[in-house]
Amino acid sequence: MLDAVDAAAVHRWCAGGLAALKRHQGEIDELNVYPVPDGDTGTNLVLTFTSAQQALTSGLEVSPQGEPTAHGRALRLMARGALLGARGNSGVIVAQILRGLADALAEAPVVRGRALAGALRSASAAAYTAVAKPVEGTLLSVVAAAAEAAEQTDTDDLAVVTRAAATAGAEALGRTPEQLPELGRAGVVDAGGRGLCLLLDALVEVVTGQRPDRPAYPPSPARRAEPTQPRAHRLASVPRETGSLEYAYEVQYLLDADAAAVDRLRGVLAGLGDSLVVVGDGTGADGGPSTWQVHVHVNDVGAAVEAGVVAGRPHQISVTRFADQIGDQPVADRIESQPVADRPEDRPPAVPDRGRRAAVVVAAGTGLTELFTAEGATVVAGKPSIGDLLTAIESTGAARVVVLPNDRDTQTVASAAAREAHTLGLKVSVVPTRSPVQALAALAVRDPGRRFEDDVIAMAEAAGACRSGEVCYASREALTVAGPCQPGDVLALVDGEVHLIGSDLADTSTALVDRMLGGGGELVTLLLGADAPARLADTVQAHVARHWPFVEVQGYSGGQPHYPLLVGVE
Repeated sequence: MLDAVDAAAVHRWCAGGLAALKRHQGEIDELNVYPVPDGDTGTNLVLTFTSAQQALTSGLEVSPQGEPTAHGRALRLMARGALLGARGNSGVIVAQILRGLADALAEAPVVRGRALAGALRSASAAAYTAVAKPVEGTLLSVVAAAAEAAEQTDTDDLAVVTRAAATAGAEALGRTPEQLPELGRAGVVDAGGRGLCLLLDALVEVVTGQRPDRPAYPPSPARRAEPTQPRAHRLASVPRETGSLEYAYEVQYLLDADAAAVDRLRGVLAGLGDSLVVVGDGTGADGGPSTWQVHVHVNDVGAAVEAGVVAGRPHQISVTRFADQIGDQPVADRIESQPVADRPEDRPPAVPDRGRRAAVVVAAGTGLTELFTAEGATVVAGKPSIGDLLTAIESTGAARVVVLPNDRDTQTVASAAAREAHTLGLKVSVVPTRSPVQALAALAVRDPGRRFEDDVIAMAEAAGACRSGEVCYASREALTVAGPCQPGDVLALVDGEVHLIGSDLADTSTALVDRMLGGGGELVTLLLGADAPARLADTVQAHVARHWPFVEVQGYSGGQPHYPLLVGVE
């Protein structure tokens, strides 16, 4: 039984946590509210913690400078490795939790119960800070409950504190279906929260020598919402903390500007939408420039971002379409963790060309790689880590880089990579593309003759104007908002939501295009997947020519996995 956490305990916790995540990797991957064949939270967490362990092991002889304690050096290495190897939304948040623990405990001479409880509170705060719009019923709720229970013990007994935290985390995990409607309808607990509970239990085992006995959390298709409700009612159930359903987009960005310009900005944004929040960090002296967090719900994304450009320097721009918040977005192939020795901090820094711009695109598939390369972009394959994206950003040699992530999870990773790149003196903006078809639309309007900020706005507007669709085969039985599906059924999704369920790939694909064009459109882009039948594109193009004669169709071989067809409508 340990009475304090030392460097050796940190090493055992990292190894034990990684082993637990690997044992339950498949289980966590299956805790997926949609029946598409790409649930990968467990895989993301394993890769994130693998990177943490690699950093911890390789740093035994070369530890971070300036750390006063051995456990502090170990925690810093672990947190840094997790950050650079973080994949997916859950991986990024777990990396922030580790960073919060490291920041709180690095200088503590001895880490006993009260110190750990305080560190868990700091870790919870860091996790919430990392999320632009925190949602309860996720791993955020789990870490908050663990921190609260640890503090309530009010003891230096390390075993008591760790057990209380892990037990409270497990109980909070059990409540997540009640807090998040998507989980409740699917009858599952939050996948990221399940992973965090495994890490808390691993810490209990290191401290006490005993592994807690917890129930398994199998996936279940039960308790889904009534699938026949009208679309308007479904959109009304999309979680948003405030504001009218009249506005379709949430726009957020950091803004470097003076107080007078921000006052004018408030007036402009108030006329564009609602839920307006503008908060400064108080660093501006005598009304001079400081950093502000801007949040607003609007329908005109370009106008909201352009208002920020007029006021000052917007960065870390985030645009969320509320309709996209139902279910999970597609993800790319899984890849092996990047070796620690290949990470950016281990290489001599390149000198960026201050006048050069570049684009980095995340894409899986030979055809997509060729398409984006032809557009002058640097392509990152598979599902990248923060370190992978940093490597790609630096490899461009440009001082101004736009990143197109092409799915929701990678958007979180890209935003973290952009923050890291800023510390290297690079200006990186993330255009929140959710699909390769949106990235193609964004790159088509790129103009090096414009100011970089104006070019980013134009690309974001083009991506937002492109509706995306996907066709895939159901990987499991489930009840979706379009009705029940069985493994092998053909699913058609529009902007991340299941709209159609069929039995024939070609028929479902043409029905999807009809559904998307029903809302208007002049150009249809088709990207054929690696396993798509050879004549699928011809079938869809012929259908459009017969039924939508004034619509242009462009077809390409994308080679993407999982999705025989990706569709874009502009």
